[in-house]
Amino acid sequence: MAGFLIKRLLQAIFVVIAITLLVSFAIRLTGDPAVMMFQGGGSMTEEDLVRIRTALGTDQPFLVQYFSFLKGLLTLNFGRSFTGGTPVSQLIANALPATLLLAFISMVVSIALSIPLGIKAATARGKMADQVIRVLSLLGLSFPNFWLALMMVLLFSITLGWLPPSGMVGISSYVMPAVTMGVILTATNVRLVRTAMLETLQSQYIMVARAKGLSESKVLYKHALRNCAIPLITYFGIQFGGLLGGIVVIERVFNWPGLGTLAFDAVGARDYPVLQGVITVLALFIVGVNLLVDIAYGLVDPRIRTE
Repeated sequence: MAGFLIKRLLQAIFVVIAITLLVSFAIRLTGDPAVMMFQGGGSMTEEDLVRIRTALGTDQPFLVQYFSFLKGLLTLNFGRSFTGGTPVSQLIANALPATLLLAFISMVVSIALSIPLGIKAATARGKMADQVIRVLSLLGLSFPNFWLALMMVLLFSITLGWLPPSGMVGISSYVMPAVTMGVILTATNVRLVRTAMLETLQSQYIMVARAKGLSESKVLYKHALRNCAIPLITYFGIQFGGLLGGIVVIERVFNWPGLGTLAFDAVGARDYPVLQGVITVLALFIVGVNLLVDIAYGLVDPRIRTE
C-alpha cells in the first residue's frame, strides 16, 4: 500500500508541475503587463517600460520566474497582484469560498435531479418515460452552459424580474448559477445513474427482495441504489473537482465573486501572479480529489494497487 500511495502522490505532483509550467508559459504569450499599465494613461518611454518590468520581475528569464513561483507555491505565497499590489493568496482566499459554495450547491441540485430521474428511466426501460428522460438528457448535453445561463438571465431577471441578474446579494442570487450548472451536470449524471441501476436491477438479490414482497420503493432506494452507490459517489467526487474548473464561465456570466471572475479579470490585465495562482489552486483541488478517489479505490480493491 505504501508503494501505491507514493506512486499516486508522485503522479499528482507531476501533473501539478506540468499544469503550472504550461500555464506560466502560455500567459506570457498574451502580452506585456507593463504595456497594459500604460494603455489609456498617457505616453510612455522605453525607460518607463524597463523600470516597470524590473519592478514586476518580468524582465527575468522565464525559468527564473517559474522557479520563483514554485518556491512560493510551497508556502502558498503566489506573490502580489500586478494591478493592485494585493497579495494573491488574499485575493484567492476571498474568492475561493464563493466558488466552493456555488459548486457544492450545483452538485446538490444535480444529484437531487439525476438520481430520481435515472432510477425512473431504468425502471421504465424502453417505455415513454425512459425515452423522454433520455431525450431531455441529450438536449442538456447539447446546450452550452453559457447559453443556458444567458437564457435564464433573460427570462427570470429581465423578463419576469424574479431573480437578481448578477452578483452575490442574497440567497436568491444562488438560484440561477446553481440551477444552470446543476442542469448541465444532470444531463450526464442521469445516464450514469440509469446505467448503474439497470445493471443492479438484474442482480439476483434484487429478484429475491421482490420475491419477499418488499415494496418497489424499498427495493429501488434501499437495496438497488445502495449497492450501486460506490461507483456513483466516486464519479460525483471526481465530477466535483472538475466542476471547479468548469464553473469559471458561469461565474463570469453571473458576475459571481469567485475564482472564475478573478481569473477573467487577471487575463484582461495580464496579471500573471493572479492567473497563475487561481489556476494552480483549481488544479490542486482537481488533482487532490482524484488522488483521494485513487486512494479510496486502492483501499477497497487491492487489485488496483498493482496498476
